[in-house]
Amino acid sequence: MADSRVRWRWLVLPGVALAVWAMAHTDRGSPQGSAPTPAAPPSAAPSPPPGGGPATTRPGPAYDPADCAAAVRRYAAQAGVAPRLVMAILYNEAYKPHDPAFERAWQRYKADAAFGIANMHRATFDEVRRGRDFAGRKWDELPDDRNLAIEAAAWYLHDLARQLPGHWSASYSRDELLALGYNAGAGNMLAFARGVPPGSQAQSYLDRLHDNWDKAGKAVAP
Repeated sequence: MADSRVRWRWLVLPGVALAVWAMAHTDRGSPQGSAPTPAAPPSAAPSPPPGGGPATTRPGPAYDPADCAAAVRRYAAQAGVAPRLVMAILYNEAYKPHDPAFERAWQRYKADAAFGIANMHRATFDEVRRGRDFAGRKWDELPDDRNLAIEAAAWYLHDLARQLPGHWSASYSRDELLALGYNAGAGNMLAFARGVPPGSQAQSYLDRLHDNWDKAGKAVAP
């Protein structure tokens, strides 16, 4: 999120990332090719989502946010946010590979990298999980558990929404401001609501949200 979601880094440094990813695969002793990444040790294995939902399948290199529509609808409803917004953010955050081994390899290169299909930083996750059903979960489980990533993203949007004033001078919709907050943080979200123009990165994020809005709506339609 925020400062780690700079798309050009994934275009300028793919060789570095792939090299580190290959090292991680070698270290883990996983087979070459497209075979699934070995399961994490039991202490890090994803637990079933609260409420008796189905166990989560580990993400792989091939990832379509629309595959997560059921989880998006469920957790968005629990958090009181629009499922279309959650889905659009997942599309926005799908600009980089979300293979668990790749994410962990990238963290070796960039220690403050975000984890999971919703690209959440450790500090944000630790704050959002307090008092929630997933309070006992850990940030480093995010790459292996799509449901956890979606649940945390939905509740983060909920927390951002609680910080919005009743009225704002800027022309942005509530969902646009929440998306900007997801990308740039609550303080910047409130500044944008007051009429401060977003910087190039935040504006690019908003433009991509608009581009993804229609397919996000179709993905979460009943």
